[in-house]
Amino acid sequence: METHDPVDPVDPVEPVEPVEPVELTFLLGMAFQLVLSEFVSRLDAVGYAELRPIHGLVFQVLHGAGATSSELAEQLGVTKQAAGQIIDDLEKRGYVERQPHPAGGRRKLVVLTAKALEHLAVAGRILHELEAQLTKQLHDVGLQIPRAELAAIIRTLAGDSIPPLRPIW
Repeated sequence: METHDPVDPVDPVEPVEPVEPVELTFLLGMAFQLVLSEFVSRLDAVGYAELRPIHGLVFQVLHGAGATSSELAEQLGVTKQAAGQIIDDLEKRGYVERQPHPAGGRRKLVVLTAKALEHLAVAGRILHELEAQLTKQLHDVGLQIPRAELAAIIRTLAGDSIPPLRPIW
């Protein structure tokens, strides 16, 4: 009696990646979660354990000319009260400061401090290193980061109105 080898060399069965059949939303979410977690771990390791991903999103909104707390709330999709609490916390830590608004009145412009700009430079370097590592690891197994495909998904769903990256609570 002939025994049957589960993987016939003439007709090899390709092993199925167990994660691949998962719904696209979950695949994208898991990939984002894992990359973000690795990024945060690396930031923590170089001395930024006090900051969380929401702070990075705040820094992105404020980078450049700054914004009012209302503008920040709108960009992040949070309440004005929540934006105010985040600003208060970051101000105490020395990452942002409130300045008189150029248009006058009672509004305040929230701007990044040198400490925040230094963090952005370090975070940018870490992100580039992480992406380079992922690129190499994927290349070693004959794959690449699906940048064009992800951009196509975004354009298909958003058209010309690319939404801001917002925190998911």
